[in-house]
Amino acid sequence: MLSPWVILAVSALYVALLFAIAYSADKLGDRGLSLVKNPYVYTLSIAVYCTAWTFYGSVGLATEAGLAFLTIYLGPTIMAIFWWVVLRKIVRISRLYRLTSVADFIASRYGKSMLLGALAAIIALIGTTPYIALQLQAVSSSFDVLLHFPDMQAVELGSVGIFDDKALYVAILLAIFTILFGTRHIDATERLEGMVVAVAFESIVKLIAFLAIGIFVTFTLFAGPLELFSEASADPAIRELGILTSLPDGYGSWMAMLALSALAIIFLPRQWQVSVVENVNEEHIRTASWLFPLYLLIINIFVLPIALAGMLYFGDLIPADNYVLALPLAHDHTALGMLVYIGGFSAATGMMIVATIAVAIMISNDVIMPLLLRLRRFHTAHGADLGSLVVTIRRVVICAILAIGYLYYLLIADLYALVSIGLIAFVAVAQFAPPVLLGMFWKGASRRGALFGLIGGFLVWAYTLLIPSLAEAGVFGRELLLSGPWGIEWLHPHALFGLEGLDPIAHSFYWTMLVNLGLLIGLSLFTRQSDIERIQATLFVDVFLREEGETRFWEGSANIGDLKDLLARFLGPDRATAIIREHSEHLGRILEDHEQAHPELINHVERLLAGSIGSASARVMVSSIVKGEALSYEGLMEILDATSRAIEYSRRLEQKSWQLEKATRELSEANKRLQELDQLKDEFVSMVSHELRTPLTSIRAFGEILLNNPEMDTEQRREFLEVIVRESERLTRLINQVLDLSKIESGTAEWQLDEVDLSRIAREAAESTQQLFSDRETELHIDINTDDTAVKGDPDRLMQLVINLLANAAKFTDPEHGKVWLRLGDGRGDTIRLEVADNGPGISATDQQHIFDKFHQVSDQQAGKPKGSGLGLAICKLITDAHWGQLWVESEPNSGASFFCELPRAGGEHCTVTGYVDLSGRSTAGM
Repeated sequence: MLSPWVILAVSALYVALLFAIAYSADKLGDRGLSLVKNPYVYTLSIAVYCTAWTFYGSVGLATEAGLAFLTIYLGPTIMAIFWWVVLRKIVRISRLYRLTSVADFIASRYGKSMLLGALAAIIALIGTTPYIALQLQAVSSSFDVLLHFPDMQAVELGSVGIFDDKALYVAILLAIFTILFGTRHIDATERLEGMVVAVAFESIVKLIAFLAIGIFVTFTLFAGPLELFSEASADPAIRELGILTSLPDGYGSWMAMLALSALAIIFLPRQWQVSVVENVNEEHIRTASWLFPLYLLIINIFVLPIALAGMLYFGDLIPADNYVLALPLAHDHTALGMLVYIGGFSAATGMMIVATIAVAIMISNDVIMPLLLRLRRFHTAHGADLGSLVVTIRRVVICAILAIGYLYYLLIADLYALVSIGLIAFVAVAQFAPPVLLGMFWKGASRRGALFGLIGGFLVWAYTLLIPSLAEAGVFGRELLLSGPWGIEWLHPHALFGLEGLDPIAHSFYWTMLVNLGLLIGLSLFTRQSDIERIQATLFVDVFLREEGETRFWEGSANIGDLKDLLARFLGPDRATAIIREHSEHLGRILEDHEQAHPELINHVERLLAGSIGSASARVMVSSIVKGEALSYEGLMEILDATSRAIEYSRRLEQKSWQLEKATRELSEANKRLQELDQLKDEFVSMVSHELRTPLTSIRAFGEILLNNPEMDTEQRREFLEVIVRESERLTRLINQVLDLSKIESGTAEWQLDEVDLSRIAREAAESTQQLFSDRETELHIDINTDDTAVKGDPDRLMQLVINLLANAAKFTDPEHGKVWLRLGDGRGDTIRLEVADNGPGISATDQQHIFDKFHQVSDQQAGKPKGSGLGLAICKLITDAHWGQLWVESEPNSGASFFCELPRAGGEHCTVTGYVDLSGRSTAGM
């Protein structure tokens, strides 16, 4: 048993450490060394989601429903998948329009409605109150466990005086901390760096503490998870906890818990504060999308083992929420017990700090400030320092919120488990989801629909959850929970209109969402939006089309001096002067106080004030000094029409520009290709001239020798005649290639189609080129792996195709070491594949792209000059195309080359006619 003074001292020292961390972070931020510009600090601040509910309450829920406790963490994990779409859009809107809370967001989206903002703020306050009570209960309960274990009956709630209650002093300490580090600036959009860093630190502390107790239970009290689960499975009362079953009330409760927690991770006021308002870089959301689910996984990995161990050791002797702290104390591990206490204390205080700040800003900006604006004296107090007044209001509200939470704790804390209290708050804040999510993606959502949807959903929540919880505490008659109001059973708050079989949380959630969404959508479809609603809807839904603030829609006029005075009342004279000076520099001239302000400056002033007093109040304050009416409906429509036309014109210009750039690139590429072809053609003409001249020169020279030497001996005469014949054949081949290419391209080549045995063609082509291979001392290997080699084609052209491929392979192999393979086999589909491969130097990727083009020749990597006319492969390609086939090459430098030709078998759909074919392969007979 620990001394109360030791526990209080440790608690005070921990709070002092938080003060030091927050103070240091603020100082570093003032010096430009911000710690919050880090995705990991951002993610850890979002982990404020894991409160005392997670630290203590999850174990309590696991003892009742087993793995069903995971629904509270699976929901946020699923939502994190969509953060880049949903959360990023919320962050972008809030940053552009300087929105300070979820209430401000809703008010601004629906025409900057003060009524909507006030309603949302009140819902947030009422919904957050049970959550604050939950944290106070957890701190008080853990203090009692440390102080009195194992005699848990020594102290009961209410048996001590109010000034002896630990929760009271915790609330006071947190009020001081929150006031010091949550109200340093009037502008609520300025980063609360000290608070964020302190909360991130607390997330690390509670994670370490929970892992410590989990490891202790699993590997010290037991030999490991196998022994723990083995002992637990031997007890019939707890065996089912380790099985993934539905919640006690069915899968409807599973779905409700998943949806509730998925919405809570964004719409709880504290989550909105850290994930939206405190976000300094949208890219941090990418990291948080995977790191935050990982944090949830790690902090929950030992929940079920702790729950099972607690049930084995304590059973029903102590509340299950206290197992986390009682297990180390039961085994005299006081130091570990103190670490666990600090972890739970961190989880509770982190939540209360952030939630109190968030709700205080909402109440100040959306409830109190609009009420003050109705006072004439407030508008006429030109010399008043309204900035300090706003800060004072927020500080008073912080104290009031914590006081209300403490009173709620005193009222019902002993009647509900931690999880039950938390879920009541979850359903309340879930009412923000329809107006926010629909408002971001649907321009048709109207102020009236959002207003009545919120009211309807809130009233159903109050009737089905809040009032029953107060009835349990004795505030109302318990008859309501027994037989419904006035004995009307179908109005029973836990079985409304006869809907039974669900736990109270799921029952309330389904009814509130039905009423909220139904009224929002229904009234939006059948009511007309106001002018300002249409503008705001466009700004929110199309936020990613904008890079700066809101569209200017002020038609009235205001003096520079009046705007400066208005800014000075809230932001101070120095800041006001600096803002006007910046605008002067932007315009490039000095602005005098008596000058008319540009609409851009009026809009900028409104946005600056929105960060301090809320968007709705800022509009009222600016309206009080702007002379003339706000822009009329016709003016609004004119601006929107002009904007739409400008956007559409810009898009068309962008599209035309893209098309022009594409056409320019294509023309440039075509021109470059034409230049290449022209150069290749010149080289070809030069080469052909040389090739023609060479055999002609030989023929002429040997002919003249024979003519001038009639008495030459017979053997030498025969040799000279053989040279003349060989050169004549060479000349004939070259001329034939040019003529063939010309005929095929012009479509005048007519080929007789017959059924041809391709294996016979291949062997005859090999025999025809055998002398070429012998001269180069190159090996030719023939491999035919199919029996059915019949194709429909022109035998002479197919022979030319195979000979050209073989000759091409022979030319590019190394004499004495060269090898060429001629293969015939089955191709893709109903085709025959002919392959000619060699072990030559290979073909580069650049040459492969143009190797079948006319005039293109691959340079000999050894000799550095082309081989052949550059027409052989081009003719092969045209012959293949005319036979409905495909021709391609596969090669890598220094690894040889393989040419593949696939031709359809005879009898295929392309080969059912006889006659002649032109270049396109279409039959000219039988059609």
